[in-house]
Amino acid sequence: MGKPLFYEILEKPATSCIIGICSGIWFYIQKKNIGYQHVGLSYETAIEGHHWRVITSAFSHISVLHLVFNMSALWSLGVIEQLDHLGLGVANYLHYTLVLVVVSGLLVLGMYHFLIQRFKIEYFRRVTAVGYSCVVFGWMTILSVKQPSSKLDLFGFLSLPISFAPFESLIFTSIIVPQASFLGHLSGIIVGYAIAWGLIHGMTNYWAVSMLGWIAVVFIFSLKHSGAYDFSFLEIESVTDPSLPSVRFIRNGRTLQMNTVPVEGIQIV
Repeated sequence: MGKPLFYEILEKPATSCIIGICSGIWFYIQKKNIGYQHVGLSYETAIEGHHWRVITSAFSHISVLHLVFNMSALWSLGVIEQLDHLGLGVANYLHYTLVLVVVSGLLVLGMYHFLIQRFKIEYFRRVTAVGYSCVVFGWMTILSVKQPSSKLDLFGFLSLPISFAPFESLIFTSIIVPQASFLGHLSGIIVGYAIAWGLIHGMTNYWAVSMLGWIAVVFIFSLKHSGAYDFSFLEIESVTDPSLPSVRFIRNGRTLQMNTVPVEGIQIV
């Protein structure tokens, strides 16, 4: 018999938290009847300033089957949290999950841009990506490089050799689920190899917290700028040069204003 679920959760704390977050978001989406077009990432919405969608698209799932498939694969990949001797472990799992979410999302947009501008394929202007698959495929790839003898268990009965799992899963999902984002999954694989081969490295607690902070700033300001959410305490308005932002916090009728002023080629905010 396997270990009780409680002990497995203790062995995979980060994975368990992420599964809980994704499941909670899925429940909220279902309860509020939110469509994928409201949270998904597309080229069209990105150029309109909806940069917050890079984050919301990764953690949102519309169908229960989509959620179960991704979370089942993620649960199996939770073994990464115990591989400190391979340079992984809980801390690096969280650090590089953050990298996978952001970089794979940006890479998808880059692919869309290339296909639209170079080959004039307008379809990719409006196609919307949603789901945690980019991160799942990224960790699948990292584990296939770091520990190729491992196996990936899906749904408790399907077992795949981890060394072939990324591309097997890429082909499998493209055939079984025609709506699956091939480019989204491929971007996760590419970023996963970049991390596993050391092309993306050096993440520490400091850099992770710094990155998280900048993500939060961009997330909030893009939400405000796009009009998707109204932050009554925050206003963004133009100053002398429209390209320079002004930030104003409104509190109890008083205003604290910070303007970017060019001083000898240096911007002081």
